Amino acid sequence: MIPQSFIHDLLTRVNIIDAIDRHVSLKKAGANYVACCPFHSEKTPSFTVSPVKQFYHCFGCGAHGNAISFLIEYRGIGFVEAVKELAFSIGLQVPEPQPDTRISHSGTANAHHDTDSSLHDLLEIMRAATQFYREQLKQSDKAVDYLKKRGLSGKTAARFALGYAPDDWHSLYALFPDYNTEKTGKKLVHAGLVVSGESGKRYDRFRDRIMFPILNQKGQIIAFGGRIIEEGEPKYLNSPETRLFVKGQEIYNLFLARKAIRDAGYVIVVEGYMDVVALSQYGIDNAVATLGTAITGVHIQKLLRQTDKIVFCFDGDNAGKKAAWRALENSLDQLTDGKTIHFLFLPDGEDPDSFVRKNGKETFEYQITLAIPLTEFLLQTLSCGQNLQTSENRARLIYDAKPLLQRIKAPALMLMLLKRLSELSALNQNELATLLQIKQTTTSVRVPVSSPRKQPASPYRWLLLLLLYNPKFFRDLENETLVLENDHNEELAALKYLVEFLNDHPNIVENTQTVAVSILSYLQDNPYRALLEKIESEILEWNDEMDLEAEFSGAVKKLQEMQRKKRMKELHNKPLSSLTDEEKRELQRLTMH
Repeated sequence: MIPQSFIHDLLTRVNIIDAIDRHVSLKKAGANYVACCPFHSEKTPSFTVSPVKQFYHCFGCGAHGNAISFLIEYRGIGFVEAVKELAFSIGLQVPEPQPDTRISHSGTANAHHDTDSSLHDLLEIMRAATQFYREQLKQSDKAVDYLKKRGLSGKTAARFALGYAPDDWHSLYALFPDYNTEKTGKKLVHAGLVVSGESGKRYDRFRDRIMFPILNQKGQIIAFGGRIIEEGEPKYLNSPETRLFVKGQEIYNLFLARKAIRDAGYVIVVEGYMDVVALSQYGIDNAVATLGTAITGVHIQKLLRQTDKIVFCFDGDNAGKKAAWRALENSLDQLTDGKTIHFLFLPDGEDPDSFVRKNGKETFEYQITLAIPLTEFLLQTLSCGQNLQTSENRARLIYDAKPLLQRIKAPALMLMLLKRLSELSALNQNELATLLQIKQTTTSVRVPVSSPRKQPASPYRWLLLLLLYNPKFFRDLENETLVLENDHNEELAALKYLVEFLNDHPNIVENTQTVAVSILSYLQDNPYRALLEKIESEILEWNDEMDLEAEFSGAVKKLQEMQRKKRMKELHNKPLSSLTDEEKRELQRLTMH
């Protein structure tokens, strides 16, 4: 791994405006710079870059990051390549890779010198295994013939780094001679390549399968999907979840497809690896697939950061329609006006792989134009088989639609749905909105920079905002200020996480250069990243006249007042006779405060 100290020195020295302006034309707008977002289609600029904090944020698609993440997302290159490119641009020499000492989930430096496998070790094992499987593919006539029968060229196989796991219980022994030792064996198990049986004996997880490497958003190989060649079950076998790989969060081919998705203006989501590979063989490179799981909200979020339009492509059978409905349900919370989700159902018995091989690229792309919008699919499904001439069935339609519509937060889309549902149910929109317990609103407008300063909704968010802007405020936070053990509040949990991190890393607080770089660059892997990115984006709307000391003082006072009221409530809820003398005095002090 490249040392963290070098990465943060690089981010301090690099001017993010120069780094982004080489690829996207930026224009000065107050204290910041703006452009139309390079990660989704838009006519009005919502992509904003802060020269003060050295981060970018798109108020349209939510893209957020620093100079390194911009190159990774925009150019589709890996993390190391992005670091080297930025370093070269300012004349820095990238040091030799070091053991993995990245900041762990708890916010402390983790050298991984224990018996567990380090992330660096696991990534290196996956890289070596990929090369091994590729070599095995070249040597297996059976595997090569199988791919040829599926219509794949050598160029396509190389593009996706396809390989072959031999029909052998211990083929990886050739790559890892110390396969059976405790140290290496444990690493192979942790990587998901080897299974440890009940008797303690180890054997290869993947046997006699075409191997599809799965890449993360940095282009690192984190898992495999294996397709059996002969008859047998399961047809597809995925890596288990590991420290590298969480199925519900990763998307097959997203790393390679990003540029094609931006160029096409939409992403095609299919069900299988072979569907993705076959479409690419025919020049359709903007396809991705989930990894043996239903579409999740995390998948939708990731895809909508790449494009404004998602087209789900499913088989036309009952299983395909059930999968499409699950995708619809998991999309509802992510919908925003300006983003569209469509559903394409292929003829019975066809999948994207077979369809494109029979009919070609143009016919498949024509089918994409026939994909139906989410709202139409939703209402079609709910009203299917219903005789809407009867009051009872119209009432049933409203009953079924209610929990789904209540999850939609896109105002304009909601109005359109209400209008269409009112036509089907013979109720006017106001009556329908009342029945569905939906408040009709107009589309929200982002508050301009010149508007009066609005305080954040909670003191937790307020303090998070100030700490993200300048970690030095941490020094003025008293420990008792954050004693609240109440509510399962995500903002409070994130605040405690950030405070714990700063407490464990006083050098960040003391380093005067840190203020010039977003603290989130130190927190690449943390459970509150999406929330912290959203909060940090609010800094872009601050003006130079803000009194930050007064803001901090106000946030602390508000938090202390919340604590006072909470404690008073706790004491008032106790019978007076059960209060100790100390609690009575405390209650008196709190009341007189």
